[in-house]
Amino acid sequence: MRTLDKILAVAAAMVVGGTVLATASPASAAGRNGVCETGEFCYYFNSNNQGSLSDFTGSAGDYGTKQPSCFDFKGPGAGKGKCVKNSAASVWNRTGNTVRVYFNSNYGGSIYQDFKPGAKGNLIAALKNQNASHQFGPSSSARVNMSYALYKTGGGHISCAFDGYTHTPGRHEGIDFARTVGSDVHALLSGQIIYLVHGRNGGSGLSTISIYNASLNKTIIYLHSAPLSSLRVGQQISRGQTIADEAWHGVSSRKAAHTHVEMRPGRQKLAAKSVGDPTLSNPNPNSFWISQGYNVR
Repeated sequence: MRTLDKILAVAAAMVVGGTVLATASPASAAGRNGVCETGEFCYYFNSNNQGSLSDFTGSAGDYGTKQPSCFDFKGPGAGKGKCVKNSAASVWNRTGNTVRVYFNSNYGGSIYQDFKPGAKGNLIAALKNQNASHQFGPSSSARVNMSYALYKTGGGHISCAFDGYTHTPGRHEGIDFARTVGSDVHALLSGQIIYLVHGRNGGSGLSTISIYNASLNKTIIYLHSAPLSSLRVGQQISRGQTIADEAWHGVSSRKAAHTHVEMRPGRQKLAAKSVGDPTLSNPNPNSFWISQGYNVR
């Protein structure tokens, strides 16, 4: 009788709980049908809003990591059935709130990316396949997007992330930002100019502005933009000061114009060699830029 009582007690608990078993699995939450509808925030398995999608109507602090209990990709296409955690590449925010994607679970970590209402876009390199939670209506952040800080206006974007070469031999040890040719380029940190080459447009005319910040013991190096004629070695530069114009010094074509920004430990005059050099000379700069008040965007 004791065994029977236990069985009946468990059965009663299941009945009383009603939907307890159904809601214990986040993947079975109501309204998640693999279609990105108005009022939802959606992850996509591939970049550029391609592949299977996973739709959410609210914040999620922990996606889970194993089936059948994880939030998964439900729509048709590549990735269907996979758990969302550390597997998303792009998003569509169809809610009326800003939605923040975090590197860590439970809305944690210093790396995150905000998507305004209606925004579509790819996750930054530091979050692509590294998404662990998202939050509707997060608290405001004092950090500024690097692309905005570099140009002091909108319209700029990261064209190649750290170690971003996918077809060129070697490593990419800075971050490339692109905007209209002639756009003002501003210093992201203060320091002293220790090396300066004006260069010229074209593949053989590389320009360089190396600014050393002694208190941080870091050198920030800007390539390819056209340094202002007033710059001099030994000059002190303030954070936010205009130092160059967007150009294609050392780049083969105007349409590929960009500004390469490289963080190097210590006092360094030259940027790390990229093409044809498989040796990594610089650490991943994302955490450094975040510590200086920037979002790596």
